[in-house]
Amino acid sequence: MTRTFYEFFAGGGMARLGLGPGWTCLFANDFDPEKAESYRANWGGEDFVCGDLAKVGVEQLPGAADLAWASFPCQDLSLAGNGKGMGGAQDEVKTRSGAFWLFHDKMRALRAQGRAPRLIVLENVSGVLTSHGGRDFCAVVAALSDLGYRVGAFVVDARLFTPQSRPRVFFVAARDDLFARASVGPAPEKIWTPPALLAAHSRLPQPYAARWLWWRLPAPARRNAELIDLLEDEPEQACWRSPAATQRLLDLMAPAHLEKIREAQASGRRAVGAVYRRTRADEQGRKAQRAEIRFDGMAGCLRTPGGGSSRQILLEVEGASIRSRLVSPREAARLMGLPDSYILPGNATQALKLCGDGLCVPVIRHLAQHLLEPLLDGEADLAAAE
Repeated sequence: MTRTFYEFFAGGGMARLGLGPGWTCLFANDFDPEKAESYRANWGGEDFVCGDLAKVGVEQLPGAADLAWASFPCQDLSLAGNGKGMGGAQDEVKTRSGAFWLFHDKMRALRAQGRAPRLIVLENVSGVLTSHGGRDFCAVVAALSDLGYRVGAFVVDARLFTPQSRPRVFFVAARDDLFARASVGPAPEKIWTPPALLAAHSRLPQPYAARWLWWRLPAPARRNAELIDLLEDEPEQACWRSPAATQRLLDLMAPAHLEKIREAQASGRRAVGAVYRRTRADEQGRKAQRAEIRFDGMAGCLRTPGGGSSRQILLEVEGASIRSRLVSPREAARLMGLPDSYILPGNATQALKLCGDGLCVPVIRHLAQHLLEPLLDGEADLAAAE
């Protein structure tokens, strides 16, 4: 069975890759011309429109898609961003995370034409649960509910699928005429429902809380890859740094992190840890740059090179040898679950931006296989879910 979808804020088409060959893209859009090049390099351009979503007419959205996917911009919601929040539905200038309302306008127009997607999935950073005191979360749920959807959300950390710590919030909205009993649970599942989501849900106004759904989603199989398994031997776009540069990195570490390195040396095995440079308060309360390392087989959350925390660094320890380098574009792609056949931009900064802004592909496949496809394939009445 072939299912159809629209992909908004599409980036390099990672939702498309995660959905898989059983899905057909009817329309895709992104504002960024560099990401558009990557999308076209991997998927062709016949269904892709590069440009401002505000200028996309509903007549450009063909047919009646089963799914509308939107990973709307996260800068104003992320802890690494500026925390402005989404803004209101009536804002005259709807940009960045406020671009959600541009997407909402398209869904409202499709509904007026009798072409509303059967499912809507939104993806964003965990900051959407708390931004503006939870009002942004309520606004998203209310906006989807008012379009005739019942809504639920869960938080999936990519670390369950790839060795990268990357929690993301997924809103799944199903049209009132589309329900499958097995997909809805009586209570939240702990693995997908952190305290911040429970708190956000508790703030929903009663009419929207009454239409909320706790989706059921099975736990994935145990992940079988560690960070070290995904690394390139000698990547051309991330050469090993000089001993002096590595020493400067070590000089930024607090005693607790230097102790982690000594423990790695004592193990007698080759160990690779992920390092971030962060700003921390020193003993006098002054801001100081620090380097922090983890040797738990995980990378930290990949980010775009130009925003939030600095680009992630790898530190290799093997006996007395200690050396460092940046994460390579291909390693970043592997951490996002992209196959090596995926065509990355030739420019390292562009490639890392594409990955840092992207979706973890095996997360999308899990969601599609265990929730979206059963919802679309099953026939059940709303009453069966109540």
